Amino acid sequence: MVQEGADLIDVGGESTRPGSLPVPAAEQTRRVLGVIEGLRTRLPPHVPISIDTTRADVAEAALGAGASLINDVSAGRHDPRMFELAAASGVPLVLMHMQGTPATMQQDPHYEDVVEEVRAFLLERARAAEAAGIAPQNLIIDPGIGFGKTREHNLTLLARLGRLVDTGYAVMLGASRKRFMGSVCAREEPSRLVGATCATTALGVRAGVGWFRVHDVGPNRQAADVAYAVAGADQGSGAT
Repeated sequence: MVQEGADLIDVGGESTRPGSLPVPAAEQTRRVLGVIEGLRTRLPPHVPISIDTTRADVAEAALGAGASLINDVSAGRHDPRMFELAAASGVPLVLMHMQGTPATMQQDPHYEDVVEEVRAFLLERARAAEAAGIAPQNLIIDPGIGFGKTREHNLTLLARLGRLVDTGYAVMLGASRKRFMGSVCAREEPSRLVGATCATTALGVRAGVGWFRVHDVGPNRQAADVAYAVAGADQGSGAT
């Protein structure tokens, strides 16, 4: 992944796909520590490792093993110690929106205005994180594409990513191989949604998104690089 252009590697010991059940903290820790320790010895020093978990004790162990970023799909709601840990460690923290839990999130998700409700939720969580002592520059917000959203919700969020970018916080987009794109492209197999994912990456770059979580690094890196070059040319920067 790094050879193909990844700037960061994300490691998690618990699936958060629709219908998945929680994994105990001890088992998450068992699954991820050896991986993180091994990666840290093999990756270049400038490539950070992210721990994907909603549990502060798992995150704390991962930080001790070499991780330097926390990716919390619950936005600090599942474990009240998460904000305390991130503040004390001084590491970046990803706050993601999710309606419900992975086990229930796709059971008839509903919003009156998905963009404004997701935006308001993320702003509330970011402000709570700041109140806990986390520096605003260490916060990254994620709309949670596919987490408690219908196809229409996901498409609307992608169309209006600028409403998240204009909060002033860094924004992460995780649309890689998501099922809703398969319904658009008439493809059921997630592995056949690489082109669709690249489209969301390019759209995200044009909207001002700075972080992308993907499976297929090489094609998405190309999509991002070209989109950034086009954005630079559009701004008259002379990028080539």
